[in-house]
Amino acid sequence: MLTLTGVTHVYPNGTRALDDATLEIPNGMFGLLGPNGAGKSTLMRCIATLQTPSQGSIRFGDIDVVKEPERLRETLGYLPQDFGVYPRVSAWDLLDHLAVLKGVAGKGERKQTVETLLQQVNLWDVRKKAVAGFSGGMRQRFGIAQALIGNPHLIIVDEPTAGLDPEERNRFNNLLAEIGENVVVILSTHIVDDVTDLCENMAIIVGGRIVRVGRPQDLLGAIRGRIWKCVIGKAEVEAARAAMDVISTRLRGGRTEIHVAADNSPGAGFEPVEASLEDLYFATLTGHRRTAAGAAA
Repeated sequence: MLTLTGVTHVYPNGTRALDDATLEIPNGMFGLLGPNGAGKSTLMRCIATLQTPSQGSIRFGDIDVVKEPERLRETLGYLPQDFGVYPRVSAWDLLDHLAVLKGVAGKGERKQTVETLLQQVNLWDVRKKAVAGFSGGMRQRFGIAQALIGNPHLIIVDEPTAGLDPEERNRFNNLLAEIGENVVVILSTHIVDDVTDLCENMAIIVGGRIVRVGRPQDLLGAIRGRIWKCVIGKAEVEAARAAMDVISTRLRGGRTEIHVAADNSPGAGFEPVEASLEDLYFATLTGHRRTAAGAAA
């Protein structure tokens, strides 16, 4: 169990990236969902011991992560949003080098580790190719391979599918699902479908604050039966926003489909829709922004 209590981080310029973040994360896939700039990467970096929070505590089992970062690193696998590689170094040689850095000292053990991981992430056939020449999806799979060195019990992946094509995204998500059966895997993302497909538990972070926590299906109960849709002209969108709680808009054949949160039908032309995690996400963001705007006024 990973436990965060009152984690706050303020950067030297005064930006409060995290504000009293409190979470309990059990074994399995855990989705941390939020827009760009919400504080996801800052929270991941604090958990991964890459920066020390301004205040609050982080514990993983009996490890005090803030006071004993080296103990956590022994059991941590981390795939950051961006990671660099050495030019002209093959996948095999780079993974072997990273295994040395992570303490896999025996040559035989290291050979078995590298071979197993490259096969697990389906990169065995390109093991002699330079990682710098890999496609985006192949690099992400290599990133997971390096994160799995040493059989970690806590794995953090930060925006892992951003920029991947649908086939690679599906392949990567299947790999994550296999990994997340017996360890804690935190998936930090702004892509709602990744959380829908993979995660047993989730949280939504907005403006550095954790605003919702729970199982996706349980959280959907808050808006189930309250989402309505209607297709309107582009010129009508602003009037609709002013008159009702529009949580999202999207173009459909040159016209705009709006989703509205309401206890009863907002009017003629609206029909009920089954609430999705995307609706929950947008409703949460809209409500938070409305509250923030009211406080600022």
